Amino acid sequence: MSEPATSEENEMEARLAYLDEALESGRMRRLKPMLHALHPAEIALLLESVPRAKREVVWSLVPEEDHGETLLHVNDEVRSELIEAMDHSVLLAATEGMPIDDLADFIEDLPDQVTREVLRSMDVQNRERLEAVMSYPSDSAGGLMNNDTITVRPDVTLDVVGRYLRQRGTLPEDTNTLFVVSRYGRYLGMLTLAKLVTLDPERDVSEVMDTDLEALTVDMPAAQVAKRFQDLDLISAPVVDPDGRLVGRITIDDVVDVIRDEAEHSIMTMAGLDEEEDVFAPIARSARRRAVWLGANLFTAFLAAQVVGLFEATLSQVVALAVLMPIVASMGGIGGSQTLTLMIRGLSLGQIGFSNARTLLVKELAVAVINGLLWGAVVGVIAEVWFGNAVLGLIIAVALVINQIGAAVAGVGIPLAMKKMNIDPALAGSVVLTTITDVIGFSAFLGLGTLFLLD
Repeated sequence: MSEPATSEENEMEARLAYLDEALESGRMRRLKPMLHALHPAEIALLLESVPRAKREVVWSLVPEEDHGETLLHVNDEVRSELIEAMDHSVLLAATEGMPIDDLADFIEDLPDQVTREVLRSMDVQNRERLEAVMSYPSDSAGGLMNNDTITVRPDVTLDVVGRYLRQRGTLPEDTNTLFVVSRYGRYLGMLTLAKLVTLDPERDVSEVMDTDLEALTVDMPAAQVAKRFQDLDLISAPVVDPDGRLVGRITIDDVVDVIRDEAEHSIMTMAGLDEEEDVFAPIARSARRRAVWLGANLFTAFLAAQVVGLFEATLSQVVALAVLMPIVASMGGIGGSQTLTLMIRGLSLGQIGFSNARTLLVKELAVAVINGLLWGAVVGVIAEVWFGNAVLGLIIAVALVINQIGAAVAGVGIPLAMKKMNIDPALAGSVVLTTITDVIGFSAFLGLGTLFLLD
């Protein structure tokens, strides 16, 4: 049974139905109250969920004060499409008040003229902050960080820090800690707001600051940053340059985006798709992108077909082999996919490496043998009853065991080999795996059939 739709799914479905009805009837004014009541993230999801022709109409009704944050939430393709249709003055207004880390991502999609105007409108300090963030790869800690941080010195009292914060009046978003730095700007530790408001105000910062958390380096990959946040339950973390100087901080909202993007990347690339692809992209563009993946799959399918062709004489004499062939290939493909998925997840989480791969391989081989024997016996009995041939039942049972073993080896070996070659295992692992399991399965099944069924 399928799972019941959640209240969020029902609400989204109702919004889409309301939107379609309003657009079809031409009463678009009815949409304005709904759009004004939605959070920019909800507006972004709505924009991604409507065809391109309707998207421009809906976008024209979105309040201008929500343009900036909405553009940050939509995927890259939809963002580029919306930006292309916007006036430069509206785009410039959308960037006002945008956090530096978000602006660094957003500005790359802007027309050159608007980019120059944005930089010209910024004060020197913010322009330097933006240029600093943009100097790092977007998938690194430096590219994720926001340099809007509050720093304190270790030799001042908590009372002085409290008065300083009251004088500031406001705190950066998601601020739960202050960063302690030396007079040279080197990171020393953190002072939580909880300690600031609960401990004796006459105590020095150096007495109560936390020094356990190791700062993130600017070149740390985004995936490792996300793992650090998950493992340590962090809300924010300091980022330092190679000399140990504090250059910014990363907050949980940025890490949530990384985790979501990683999940989408894994799902989409396994099917040969771009995680930023617009659901309603033009037909020609979608067809062109998918044609490459289909072509690669066709090449591998021909390899499997070539193996089958080697046993043409056998198949012409024993038709039952042709009937049962898909079972052998399918069972191997499923078993291999399970191991492959486990490996890809383990590699991405850092649980699996070359040092412990052998242990995992032994475990997967044992699982493959057990499942191969179990389901081989089941399929063997069915084949014997179906075709009245005990030898045929034994052949398919043995072939299933062989293919399960081959699938386990391939499921472990393919991701490790691709990692060694700096290729994302999620990108092409499934295609390679399917080819290997098909070749092994067909070779084992038809080869055994040739040996024992032909006169």
